[in-house]
Amino acid sequence: EVPRRPGNRVAPCAEFALPSLSAIELAAQEEAQSQESICNTPLSTAEVYKINFIFPNGDKYDGDCTRTSSGIFERNGIGIHTTPNGIVYTGSWKDDKMNGFGRLEHFSGAVYEGHFKDNMFHGLGTYTFPNGAKYTGNFNENRVEGEGQYTDIQGLEWCGNFHFTAAPGLKLKLHM
Repeated sequence: EVPRRPGNRVAPCAEFALPSLSAIELAAQEEAQSQESICNTPLSTAEVYKINFIFPNGDKYDGDCTRTSSGIFERNGIGIHTTPNGIVYTGSWKDDKMNGFGRLEHFSGAVYEGHFKDNMFHGLGTYTFPNGAKYTGNFNENRVEGEGQYTDIQGLEWCGNFHFTAAPGLKLKLHM
């Protein structure tokens, strides 16, 4: 149940405003540390605009953008993207994609909080399922991959190596 993000680019006629960005403080700390390493250029090389924009499909974006050489605005920096059906991403953007640290909330109640690369769960993160179960560990292009921990709906914690849909040899953590 991993939602795909729309590939919307912000048109140059965007309305400019200075939004209140208190809801994105979570991502701001990590963004400051990771932005230069993601794009391999200093953040100060491009002028950053704060915008509120509504896409033709009803999606909304409130956050940082930069202008490309062709005049198109791209999401770069920290921002909140909301869809009409209730999917909300709060976090870092690079090259108009979710990149860096962020939180993606799905209307089903599922939540992913962690690292993104090119709109995919990639790196360390926690995925909480709508039923309350959760996985914390490594992701590779939207798939659980590597060392991780799964907590089932009864609260039992299982740890081991995960490989997409397989997790042979999981061990139950006992709390005594």
